[in-house]
Amino acid sequence: MTELTPLADRSNGYLTTTGRRSGQRHTIEIWFALQGDSVYLLSGSGGRSDWCRNLEAHPEVTFSIDGVEVPGRGRRVTDQIEEAKARDLVVAKYQPRYQGDLSGWRRESRPYAIDL
Repeated sequence: MTELTPLADRSNGYLTTTGRRSGQRHTIEIWFALQGDSVYLLSGSGGRSDWCRNLEAHPEVTFSIDGVEVPGRGRRVTDQIEEAKARDLVVAKYQPRYQGDLSGWRRESRPYAIDL
């Protein structure tokens, strides 16, 4: 359980990575699901987004919700069981709030985790 746990139902989180080339900090708004001490994220670009490549190059990140910021270590999820869990958690959180169908995004996205 982290200090983010009471904020887990919020719609958006903010991931700050360090640029793999620039060394500058970059913050994005992103959908997320929190379980235990891990934040799960899905990349619809299949890992080609800057945040994914930055996280893989420099795994030390911060994640914040409603101004509460915590440090973490990012990683690409490669374990099949954890990958399925990440997809299930994120899609289960957002499908009821989203008017479209997220099944393609669920199936094709690349999962990442931030270990807090």
